[in-house]
Amino acid sequence: MRGAGARPEPVRILLCDDHAVVRAGLLALLGSAPGIEVVGEAGSGEEAVAMASHLRPDVVLMDLQLGPGIDGVEATRRIAPTGVHVLVLTTYDTDADITRAIEAGATGYLLKAERPEELFAAIHAAAQGRTTLSPPVASRVMDRMRGAAGPTLTDRERDILGQLAHGLGNREIARALFISEATVKTHLGRIYAKLGVDTRAGAVAVAKEQRLLP
Repeated sequence: MRGAGARPEPVRILLCDDHAVVRAGLLALLGSAPGIEVVGEAGSGEEAVAMASHLRPDVVLMDLQLGPGIDGVEATRRIAPTGVHVLVLTTYDTDADITRAIEAGATGYLLKAERPEELFAAIHAAAQGRTTLSPPVASRVMDRMRGAAGPTLTDRERDILGQLAHGLGNREIARALFISEATVKTHLGRIYAKLGVDTRAGAVAVAKEQRLLP
C-alpha cells in the first residue's frame, strides 16, 4: 500500500504502428513524459490484440492503417470490450475513419500533427476513460451531430432507395413498385438533391451511412 506522498502509478502504454521508425520515435517521445510507461510495441493489428490481452495496458496507442491483416479499427473493436482503452493516433481524419473508430470503441482520436503535450494529456485522459479529440476531429464530429437528423425522405423515396440498394435499375424499380419509369426518375432526382449526391452509388452510400434504408 502506497503512502499519502507516493507517486501515482504511471499510465501503461502499448504502442501499435506498422512503421518501426514511427514506433521508435514515439518510444523516445513517451520516454520523456512523466507518468507514462511504454510496456510493449505491436507492428500489426493482430499483434496488438494479443499483446493487449497479455499485458493489460491502461491505453493502447493505435494507428489506423496497419498494412496486411486487420486494421486499427478492427483491432480497436476487439480490444475495447476487454476494458483496455484505445486512443487512436493517426494521420487520417476523414469522416469515415473517425466514425468507424469511434463506433469500434475508441476512447479518443488524435492526429499525429498534435503537439507532444497534447498527446501526453490525451493519454492520461484516455487512461481515465475520458474522451479526447483533436480539434479538427472534434469539428467533424460536431458537424455530423448537427446533421444527425439527416434529410427527410418520403415513404416512396425510401422505397425507391431500398430498391436502389438491391441493385435494381429504373425499369425494375418501376415494375416492383407499380409506378412508371418517369415517376422513378422524378423521385431519384429528389433523392439525389436531398442527399447531396449525383449518382446511384452515392445515394446508396449516404443512405447506409445515415441509416436511411428501410
